[in-house]
Amino acid sequence: MYPEEEISYVQLPEDNKGRHLGLYINDKLVSVVSLFEQENAIQFRKFATLANQQGKGYGSQLLDYVIQQAEKEGKQLIWCNARASARGFYERFGMYTTGESWWKKNIEFIKMEKRFN
Repeated sequence: MYPEEEISYVQLPEDNKGRHLGLYINDKLVSVVSLFEQENAIQFRKFATLANQQGKGYGSQLLDYVIQQAEKEGKQLIWCNARASARGFYERFGMYTTGESWWKKNIEFIKMEKRFN
């Protein structure tokens, strides 16, 4: 998301407490996501698919897996801070926007979430 920045720009102190998942195709890592548990919720961050692999359904497969796992684990909520331009992608998974948008590095962000019954 920030290719002009050093890797340290996206590293967070709590990264070592997260679950980090990847989707491999023919032994090549093509999509990643990091999960951070809260009491009754899971936040996912750093969800990305290689640019040349986008549009092939790999990110969708990974997100679908993450949502299913959150529900299976009994979480009440899954959420992320998403680029506003990706709203439609997340809505396909039953996620919806909450709160106001904000800007970082000329990119508009929104909070998206999905609640489980």
